[in-house]
Amino acid sequence: MKVAVIGCTHAGTAAIVNTAKLYPDAEITVYERNDNISFLSCGIALYVGGVVKDPDGLFYSSPDKLSELGVNTKMLHEVISVDTDSKTMKVRNTVTGESFEDSFDKLIVTTGSWPIVPKLDGIDLDNILLCKNYNHSNTIIEKAKHAKHITVVGAGYIGVELVEAFEMNGKQVTLIDSEERILNKYLDPEFSGKIEESFRKKGIELALNQTVQSFQGQDGKVSRVITDKGEIQTDLVILCIGFRPNTELLKGQVDMLPNGAIIVDKYMQTSKKDVFAAGDSCSIHYNPTGKTAYIPLATNAVRMGTLVARNLVQPTTEYMGTQGTSGLKIYEHNIASTGLTEGACAGEKMNVDTVTITDHYRPEFMPTFESVTLKVVFEKDSRRMLGAQIISEVDLTQSINTLSVCIQNGMTIDQLAFIDFFFQPHYNKPWNFLNTVGLAALPEVKAGQPVHA
Repeated sequence: MKVAVIGCTHAGTAAIVNTAKLYPDAEITVYERNDNISFLSCGIALYVGGVVKDPDGLFYSSPDKLSELGVNTKMLHEVISVDTDSKTMKVRNTVTGESFEDSFDKLIVTTGSWPIVPKLDGIDLDNILLCKNYNHSNTIIEKAKHAKHITVVGAGYIGVELVEAFEMNGKQVTLIDSEERILNKYLDPEFSGKIEESFRKKGIELALNQTVQSFQGQDGKVSRVITDKGEIQTDLVILCIGFRPNTELLKGQVDMLPNGAIIVDKYMQTSKKDVFAAGDSCSIHYNPTGKTAYIPLATNAVRMGTLVARNLVQPTTEYMGTQGTSGLKIYEHNIASTGLTEGACAGEKMNVDTVTITDHYRPEFMPTFESVTLKVVFEKDSRRMLGAQIISEVDLTQSINTLSVCIQNGMTIDQLAFIDFFFQPHYNKPWNFLNTVGLAALPEVKAGQPVHA
């Protein structure tokens, strides 16, 4: 079996390693256009901020490691075209310029995503940078050394983490976003507002509800960001607007979402036989809505890549879908979320209710007993849980993983009230705060009404 893999991303590495282990006789060739593989881009802010001193830890594989598994890894090789009908591809060596053809029995497409770059005047000025791969991170670190004022465009996870890193390194920072608040896709206002408050206390300028219209420069370098509300003097701009799937190679050959994300079935196969895909180049099944969505996350990628290998020869293991579960640490705040926010439900026109509690996470007789705020979103009629968010100064984010499982399994908010959790005063109360939020949502029981199990 001849297996070709395009792109050695998170998903690609998982697919390659597991394919090599499951099918030792397979001939596996990987084509990667970059000079490194499997860079953990979610660690960029930690690297930029100096928390991670050795960037080697941000790579969880290498060509040498893959070679030990018998994989032929061709670095700095770009796949120019693919014909999924004839099962052939054209490849270019980016160092020598030489082109050649290859064939495959099975094709794995793990080409990942690329930052969205707006077509604006001045976008080509020096010191306007992207934030995605290892080379980007090194460029950011080098340029930031000489910058007094840094502007981050885009208040998603990566943008917000970079803002914190730059501020902690003594920089003056402005965060621009076209939405009225930060992290609007992941958190409701009562949670994102606490992070905004922390940013303002640290002297970070929040230029929210503003849209970048152009960039102006001096001596070829950016010096001003022009928005629809004014202008911001700056030395360095980092674009963190979002990501777009890298799928031009298969355009018109497999089914895709309007944004270009490849649609795969529950076995990671595309609409074309023997062509599989995984990771940021793909759509996913989003359990809270039951719909197909585009949610590029490393966790989704490694799961999907592993499933590609398991299903490469025959359908074996089904994809369970995702809740888009994610976590974040900003200053003293430990934050995590899963599934739909209340705001997202409004966008989906879903009839929902919410319950929010603030409680001490462990007994008050303990030396410390920090507060935790937890919100759960659930369907009004079925009472099925759809999403949850948590914030606290002590790290309680793992509880969102528990709620992710509950949502994946279709559990109700009423069932959450009586789930069996352990009690130990070091860690929690007899009523775990997950129980407590469920109890707070229970409907009243009135005398004379039948009680249903």
